[in-house]
Amino acid sequence: MTQKKKTHLKILTPPDDLSEIMKKVRRFRRAKVRRILVLIVLIILAVCGTYLLLQNQSYGHARTASEYSSNISDTSNYAQFADGIVRYNRDGVAFLNKKNEEQWIQPAQIQNPIITVKEESFAVADNGGNNILVFSKEGLKGEIETTLPIEKISISNQGIVSVLMRNGSAPSIITYDAAGNILAEMQIAQGTMGYPTAMEMSDDGNTLAVSYLYLEGANIKSRIIYYNFGEAGQKKADNIVSSEEYDNTVMAEIFFMGGGRSVAVGDNSFVIYHGTDAPEPEKTVTLDQEIQSVFHSDRYIGFVLLNKDKSGYEMRLYNRIGEQLISREIPGKYSHAKIDGDEIIMFEGSRCCVVTATGIIKYEGNLDVDALEIFRAFGVNRYYVMSADELRVIYLTK
Repeated sequence: MTQKKKTHLKILTPPDDLSEIMKKVRRFRRAKVRRILVLIVLIILAVCGTYLLLQNQSYGHARTASEYSSNISDTSNYAQFADGIVRYNRDGVAFLNKKNEEQWIQPAQIQNPIITVKEESFAVADNGGNNILVFSKEGLKGEIETTLPIEKISISNQGIVSVLMRNGSAPSIITYDAAGNILAEMQIAQGTMGYPTAMEMSDDGNTLAVSYLYLEGANIKSRIIYYNFGEAGQKKADNIVSSEEYDNTVMAEIFFMGGGRSVAVGDNSFVIYHGTDAPEPEKTVTLDQEIQSVFHSDRYIGFVLLNKDKSGYEMRLYNRIGEQLISREIPGKYSHAKIDGDEIIMFEGSRCCVVTATGIIKYEGNLDVDALEIFRAFGVNRYYVMSADELRVIYLTK
């Protein structure tokens, strides 16, 4: 008779204090998580510290990281748009990627091209002509043909275009959709309203701000008018929701910013308006120097001023509520000035100056190429420089 094999199994009995063991396990896990979190925080602080250190230094040289040539070498103009570059000239419009490669081309005959750019749309018009082309990143959205010569244009994100057209002593402002349908039309009587010197459309296309210049006796005056094409302006005469007059100044520039604010710039001052449906003056800032140029973003207002006390120029930066952030003397005059992120980029031919929003002159020097457009590239201290026949990626170094 065979005997069954006995299996040697040991029955484990749980310890008396299992809850204490579980507490120790949980404490160990929490300690491990804390160590990992501390390590992550230290890494983030190190990366941020390194980034801030590199961003807030001055650099003496601009080196070329890469070059992307093209077969085009003409009198083209360039503008930053979306994640690429718009090239426009008398033969049409092209959208380039950041390797200077054409993504699309729209042939056209444009004798005197002018451009207006928003975040999602842009338009190119024939100044003095009758044609406007409206684009998105994907290409042509529509064409507009006007009955009178074009003088100024402005665009919304959706591609709505307002056009100031010449007509002797009775100019008109007509607003079109991208397909060329008329949305609003204003005939301007110079004798009562004045002549439009600047205009800008809000991002959503609901509000149009216009600056008019007129004479009252021997005195020059400016009038800032806001037209609202939405619900707020439907019951108002001529859709006018706000109107203000200013003595002895030419309000030659007007633009919208973030935070529901817009700005009108005069000879030696600027006025901040607040509100979207019916903007009202919020603050007037007087400048003690002559304005040479104006540049802005959604967050900042910048000026290049002629320094009366010293032989040179001054750059000032304000936030959108009119507080002065920085003032810096700059060497020489620059025909181009723009804000890209938290940096002011100024350039003239091959000369370039980059100033941070904290006031540090990050770079001032020669790029060895005549720049037509400059904007920041991905990475620290890297920039795209567009010239007549190539796109360079440069980086700043000591």
